[in-house]
Amino acid sequence: MKLETSEYSNLIKIERLRSLLGFVLVLFISWQALTIILPTAIAQSEQNNLSLDQEHLERANRAFINLVNKAKPAVVQITTTRMISNRRQQMPFDEDFFRQWRRFFPDAVPPEGSNEESTPRQREVPGGLGSGAIVSSDGYILTNNHVIEGASDVQVVLSDGREFEAKIIGTDSGRDGTDLALLKIEEKNLPHLTFGDSSHLEVGEWVVAIGSPFGLSQTVTRGIVSAKGRDTNDVSIASYADFIQTDAAINRGNSGGALINVRGQLIGINTAILTSNGMSQGNVGVGFAIPSNLVQKIMQALKTDGEVTRGWLGIQFQGVTKDIAEKYELPDTNGALVVMVGPNSPADKGGLKRGDVIISFDGQQIKDGDDLRNIVADAGAGERVSVKVVRKGKTKNLKIKLGKRTEKALANLQTGQDMGREPNDDQSERFAGMKVVNLTDELSNQYDYQDEEGVVITSIEEDSSAEKAGLQIGDLIKEIDWEPVANIEDYRTRLNAVAKESKILLHVLHSNGRPEYVTLNIK
Repeated sequence: MKLETSEYSNLIKIERLRSLLGFVLVLFISWQALTIILPTAIAQSEQNNLSLDQEHLERANRAFINLVNKAKPAVVQITTTRMISNRRQQMPFDEDFFRQWRRFFPDAVPPEGSNEESTPRQREVPGGLGSGAIVSSDGYILTNNHVIEGASDVQVVLSDGREFEAKIIGTDSGRDGTDLALLKIEEKNLPHLTFGDSSHLEVGEWVVAIGSPFGLSQTVTRGIVSAKGRDTNDVSIASYADFIQTDAAINRGNSGGALINVRGQLIGINTAILTSNGMSQGNVGVGFAIPSNLVQKIMQALKTDGEVTRGWLGIQFQGVTKDIAEKYELPDTNGALVVMVGPNSPADKGGLKRGDVIISFDGQQIKDGDDLRNIVADAGAGERVSVKVVRKGKTKNLKIKLGKRTEKALANLQTGQDMGREPNDDQSERFAGMKVVNLTDELSNQYDYQDEEGVVITSIEEDSSAEKAGLQIGDLIKEIDWEPVANIEDYRTRLNAVAKESKILLHVLHSNGRPEYVTLNIK
């Protein structure tokens, strides 16, 4: 009985051992399976994620391709021709060569074959290359003024190769405005761009530039909005600007082309680039475009009137520093400090004084001088506006009727002349294509000619002896042929004394503070 019991116990132990071994075997097999399945599952998951990323990239890539394909047909290449004067010559001396010869050798016999006295004639030469953006189905095209300025003929080449002669509807030069021009071609049902709202642009937003850099039409580059609100201190090509800065590659020939957003809307006209040394013609990643909201205002004015009429105060101003703000008891540095009021100007008639800080114009807060200039220009000539100023620590409200900004008004303001009348002949003198006036207190303050004597150049005629000599408006003439000039009377006396000379030597002080002797040909 005991033996049977012992054998039974052993059988039980053997069965338990078999069960344990079986369990261990199952665990081992399961572990092996798990080590195979788990990496496979992870790999499969990673593959799925990779496929999803590729899908997103492909969709983004396709979106850019689609918007470019849609926008490109609305961007054109612009070529110009210009008429220049020429002379029939026996030898190939061109007009520029002869002008330089005559400048340096005024008394010499002209080079053989120059035929100086021959009859002038006109000839047509190739002009510049640029870009443009079609903004209506009936053929209105925006470009930069500097692309077509001085052109006798303007040709537009569409994306499909068709060529059209363009009519210049109106221009707004960069010297006095925004550097925009509006063209028109006679064609219907043209692909065109719609305007986007440039005020909604954000720094970092993707943009695409399309144009004809170096004559390579339909070139597309992509970048981001690098900055907004770049003013004329940053970009000197235009007087009124609120430029968009972008790193989308822009080069020579891109001027007038389109800057579009990811919705394919026109949000800027490409206008200028910043170069590394002022000489390079290549892109360094800093380009500027005129924002679409400003473009639309200028375009409407050009379309209606052929020109842009801007409001005019007739003042010169500077920014408000922390020290000035403290002195005027201003809460911040917002505003524009008036440093000069033109005689008989709209500002003068409206009671604005030198030393006033303009803090509000027509209900709009003024951030700085550039902000004031743009707001005044937008207000328009003839408008009566409210102007809030701080004068000697006290706030005053003025009503001013704006004038019209013209080249003459600008010139008068620069020289401090009365804007309501021409200068008296006794107060000025014309000679060698330039006009000078006495150095007044206003001009001394304007050009920082403190404790100086002389006469100030107020205007220079194009292609005159004064212009060829490098003289500029604002220069102070202090001597003629080593004899001092203190005023108009001295100036006239010295001119009479050198009347028989073919050239005279002037000692001038430039408005940047640099003195120089200048040779002036007077025969």
